Amino acid sequence: MSIQVVRTRDGWWVESGTGRLHRVDTEADTTAGLLADRSAVQQAAARATGDPDAGVSVGEAELLSPVTTPCRVVAQMVNYRSHAVDSGFDPDTVPPAFFRKASGSVSGPYQDIKRPQHVRFLDYEVELGLVMGADLPVGTEVTDSTLPAFVAALVVADDVSARDLQLPKTQFYESKSYPTFTPLGPRLLLVDADDLARLPDLRLTLKVNGFTRQDRTTTDMIVRPAHALSLLARFQHLQPGDVLLTGTPGGTALKSPGRLLATLAALLPPHKRWQRFFARQQANPDYLKDGDVVTARIATDDGALDLGEQRTVVRAR
Repeated sequence: MSIQVVRTRDGWWVESGTGRLHRVDTEADTTAGLLADRSAVQQAAARATGDPDAGVSVGEAELLSPVTTPCRVVAQMVNYRSHAVDSGFDPDTVPPAFFRKASGSVSGPYQDIKRPQHVRFLDYEVELGLVMGADLPVGTEVTDSTLPAFVAALVVADDVSARDLQLPKTQFYESKSYPTFTPLGPRLLLVDADDLARLPDLRLTLKVNGFTRQDRTTTDMIVRPAHALSLLARFQHLQPGDVLLTGTPGGTALKSPGRLLATLAALLPPHKRWQRFFARQQANPDYLKDGDVVTARIATDDGALDLGEQRTVVRAR
């Protein structure tokens, strides 16, 4: 049975079903430490179940990212069929790929997204984050049945991306690693085997100024979590508290210009190609602008698993 945990400057709390906070009596100051102190979490969860209306309202608390830093933040590229189509890839043949984000990009679920002055095309990507609860050594093979031994919790993520840096430079690290480019939370949803069996039922939704941009369940995933961790473990060691972002559904601002335009653009020198591309992007109203409000939510439709909703506002830095 899942447990909803949040983090404030005063420590860790279990959130009851009525939105009240019950302190976790732990010395842990990192996500890894909290996950290792499951008895303290279980005791707080028992109090939250026994007296759900006691404690402070979660609405009165200033919530921080429930994933503490430093940590490894690894992400899957083009891992939803709808996103593959939007990006001009064949979802049946697109290869699995991973990239890293700086842990300095992690921010809280209600913290402003700071747009650097030189970034013009800022994009959003709601993603399901898998938070590791145990070591994943290089060479580990993960199956659906062993997944609960490695993944301890789930978290909402927004993989904020500066497309005008990502595309011309053909790299992801800078374009996705500026401070506040990885809002996480609000909840760290601790899960067990039964909860992880329901991963396909999770729905990812992202809205900008109240208008829905992304809305898909994880059944749209190309590489499922167990297989993704096996592929990642071929070369990357993960530790408790590290997080894997598992890709985003279609609906981002960035979309493929189409095969014909892409073919014609390939005939141009690279600097001309990108000039033409971004000139067309100027007319795209879906990129994030200063003052835009982004809400991202992940939950099952029946509410049995609910990672909460983050709300961030775009501001010029």
